[in-house]
Amino acid sequence: MNTRRLWFVLALVMAVSFTVLGLMGREIHRQAAPIPAQVVDARGRVLVTRNDIETGQLAWQSMGGQQVGSIWGHGGYVAPDWSADQVHREATALLELWAQRDFKAPYATLSSEAQAGLRERLKREIRANTYDPKTGVITVSADRAAAMAQVRTHYEALLGSDPSQEKLREQYAIANGAVKDPARRSAIAAFYWWTGWAASTDRPGSDITYTANWPHEALIGNGPTTATIVWSIASVILLIAAVGALAFWHAKTKTEEHLAPPAKDPLAAMKPTASMKATGKYFLTVIGLFLLQVALGAVTAHYSVEGHTFYGVRISDLIPYAVTRTWHTQLAVFWIATAWLATGLYVAPMISGHEPRFQTLGVNILWGALVFVVLGSMAGEWLGVQQVFTLDANWWFGHQGWEYVDLGRFWQILLFVGLMLWLVLVGRALWPALRAPSESKPVLLILFLSTVAIGLFYGAGFMWGKHTHISMVEYWRWWVVHLWVEGFFEVFATAVISLLMVKLGLVRAKSANGAVLFGTIVFLFGGVLGTAHHWYFAGTPVSVIAIGSVFSALEVVPLALIGAEAYETWSHTKAAPWVATYRWPILFFVAVSFWNLLGAGVFGFMINPPVSLYYIQGLNTTATHAHAALFGVYGMLGVGLMLFCFRGLARREAWDDRLLALTFWLLNGGLAAMIFLSLLPVGVIQAVASIEHGLWFARSPAVIHSPLVQTLVWMRVPGDIVFACGALTLAVFAGKLVIGGRRAAAAHKAGAPVAAE
Repeated sequence: MNTRRLWFVLALVMAVSFTVLGLMGREIHRQAAPIPAQVVDARGRVLVTRNDIETGQLAWQSMGGQQVGSIWGHGGYVAPDWSADQVHREATALLELWAQRDFKAPYATLSSEAQAGLRERLKREIRANTYDPKTGVITVSADRAAAMAQVRTHYEALLGSDPSQEKLREQYAIANGAVKDPARRSAIAAFYWWTGWAASTDRPGSDITYTANWPHEALIGNGPTTATIVWSIASVILLIAAVGALAFWHAKTKTEEHLAPPAKDPLAAMKPTASMKATGKYFLTVIGLFLLQVALGAVTAHYSVEGHTFYGVRISDLIPYAVTRTWHTQLAVFWIATAWLATGLYVAPMISGHEPRFQTLGVNILWGALVFVVLGSMAGEWLGVQQVFTLDANWWFGHQGWEYVDLGRFWQILLFVGLMLWLVLVGRALWPALRAPSESKPVLLILFLSTVAIGLFYGAGFMWGKHTHISMVEYWRWWVVHLWVEGFFEVFATAVISLLMVKLGLVRAKSANGAVLFGTIVFLFGGVLGTAHHWYFAGTPVSVIAIGSVFSALEVVPLALIGAEAYETWSHTKAAPWVATYRWPILFFVAVSFWNLLGAGVFGFMINPPVSLYYIQGLNTTATHAHAALFGVYGMLGVGLMLFCFRGLARREAWDDRLLALTFWLLNGGLAAMIFLSLLPVGVIQAVASIEHGLWFARSPAVIHSPLVQTLVWMRVPGDIVFACGALTLAVFAGKLVIGGRRAAAAHKAGAPVAAE
């Protein structure tokens, strides 16, 4: 491949993609649902103010935000989607009020003709947009004001300690007294109302709501829009065409002959530098965080069946669901990112052969800073959910309420400073290799540029403030989650793996250059604008559905040939006898390919087309994709990279392939069991309920706490146990490496013979 041409194409793809992404952000901001100055009834009585809504959003964030139910489909799965719940409760309250007043009978007992007439009246009432842009006032009828008051009373009781809502709180896994301040509870109810208003009110001059008719709610006529259906069909057609084109290109491309591997391990004689050795503590920290995440995952999953207790022991007052789920999701990002950051610190001096001055000190300081941020942010989140902070203090030091970006702004700033330090440490160690002539220069440049992107793109998390519109928060939040975690980290990992394979003499430098550049182009071509599939129903314009559906389909295209990539990776283990020492790290990379196809490809595309996501956003189908992709791809990749680094850090005689074999199969088998015995079946059941009755029903206790779903939740236990055993065997493996190293050091100090490295 012509690398110069590939660099031009990559630059063009990045320039065009981010230009379009920026224009989309401008349109999302311009067309976002308005937050009214006041909501008044027909007599002018003020029901809700802008301050109520904005304070309510902050109060909702302080109780855990997206970890306790969801808004517009984004968040947790046990409590309701509050937008859908608000719409349904308000609609049924209005229908009941009219039925009792006009027919002197409950709505459910009316004739089908009478019910149909009331539903038509309801659509006109709910969907009418009475927002006045000049005054910033929304006017509602006296009847709707009464329905709003009824729903508000329900939420105020639910979020407090009202005994009448005890059972429902337990089913939602919301602790008693979750929001202690009555004023905060009232404000949260106002915020829920506004999110429901945006989801049920037509945009000016349109018959589509601000959230593109999401959620599905037959009572008010919310169903898939024409654009949702048309662009879903277009995305499937494009996917088939693009996969065909890729297969043709792959068949047409000349396959290079396999490279004859070296007679012995090129890295066997490598002596790690002081800074490389200092990364060992990072990897041990990774394993500790991983074990903690697994334990919290078990507790979080159990909350689905016992909302206040853990096998009868009441724990919700001390460590409620909002906290355990926050820590579980946040630790996943922390330990995976730490594994990749440590890999960068380890690999940079190995590649360049240069150990910069004070590099070890920098590596040690960064490790201490990361531990401080992890533990400090976790403590802050617990204090936030326990309602210890004021709303302002919570935003800075407590729980921001945004899934995967839960940590308070203070901790965010410290993490960003840490990433800047990491960027400097990796960059200065790589710099001699970047300046020197090298066959691997293109891959080195990709590695360096992805390092810069990882450092800088986390800064997208600073683009929202305390009162930023939720549509814009979602816009920037997915820059962090999709572009930072799923985008540039993956490019970084691909470059690192390619360089390792070149260093081992298993891949030609020229082949790696072309493969990494081409792969980066293909991935980012769909991946950057594919971010938009997270925004379909987040109060965004129709153009987001068009762009997101097309480019998220293109994200899946490279995965069509993942089997060939997996086979090529696996074949390296047979290249020469000495490669067997790297067998399990390489097999973890093979597992990454498998889960990339299944988790990111099959399960990802299952929820990507707009019409599909319309019905299943916020259900366990999303959790299926998240578990298979986050751990199956990024987690397995982190473990594989960690094992490669352990190979150079640890003594060879302490290496235990039997433990690694157990770890590999237990982690993969446990993850598969977790998904196919529990998460996916529950998601399918919820999807059917959502299509037939509406999202509110799919997320209601009638479905989530039905006997079948509860049985399927319990079916997750075998997979969880197997998976946890895999995490434990990985910890035992690392423990043996540490003990073996200390024994060797002690023997060397005593003057006893030491086994060869």
